[in-house]
Amino acid sequence: MATSKAKAEMQSEDTGADAPQEARAEVAYRYLRNAIFANELPAGFQAAENEIAAQLGMSRTPVHEAMARLQDEGFVQILPRKGILVRALSPADLLEIYDVLIAIEGAAAERLAEGSDEARSSTLDVLLASTDAMASALRASDLETWRIADERFHDALVEGCGNGRIKRMAATVSGQSHRARRLTLHLRPLPTASTAEHQAIIDAIQSGDAAAAGNAARAHRRHARGQLV
Repeated sequence: MATSKAKAEMQSEDTGADAPQEARAEVAYRYLRNAIFANELPAGFQAAENEIAAQLGMSRTPVHEAMARLQDEGFVQILPRKGILVRALSPADLLEIYDVLIAIEGAAAERLAEGSDEARSSTLDVLLASTDAMASALRASDLETWRIADERFHDALVEGCGNGRIKRMAATVSGQSHRARRLTLHLRPLPTASTAEHQAIIDAIQSGDAAAAGNAARAHRRHARGQLV
C-alpha cells in the first residue's frame, strides 16, 4: 500500500514503540494525508486498519485516531471491520468547501487590513513573496511550483489574521481544497489571473481597506471555485 513519498517523510519521524501515542497518531495522519494528496492512495482505495498499522510499525490505536481525524476532514470513510475508503471529491463537495473558504478568507483578509502595520507586516511579506513566486513559476510554465506558492499564500492569509477560530475552521476544509487543486492542476486553464487577484488582496490589506480586502479575497475564491467545478 505504501508510497515512496509518504514513506520518505515518515522516516524522519519517531514512530517507535517508545514514542508517545499522540506523536504516533500524528505520524499516521500525515502519512495517510500526504499519500491521499499525492493521489498515491486514490479515490476508491481501501485498506484495513491492521494493514496500515503493520506498514507503519505501530499499534492500531494511533492509526485508528488518524483515520478518525481524516474522516472528520472528509478525506476517508471508516468502514466498520474493513478499515478505510478514500473518498472522491464531487462537484457538490467542492461547492460546499468553497462556500466555507469564501467566507473564511474574506473575514481573514478584513481582519488583516484592520490590524496595525506592525501586526500585519510579516504576513504581508509572505503574501508578497508567494505572489512573486507564483508569477515566476507561471513564466516558466512550472505549475507544481506555482501550486506550492499559491497554497502558501492562502495558508498565510488565514494564519496571519490573528483569529484562532478562523484558523481552526479553515483547517477543516483547506486540505480538501488543496487536494482538489492538485488533482486538477493540469486539467484547468492556466491560472493567469491569480497573480493579479492576489495582488489586489495585498494592496487592500496594505492600505488598511478592510471592505476592499474582504471583497477581493471572496472574488478570488469565487473565480477559483468556478474553474475547479
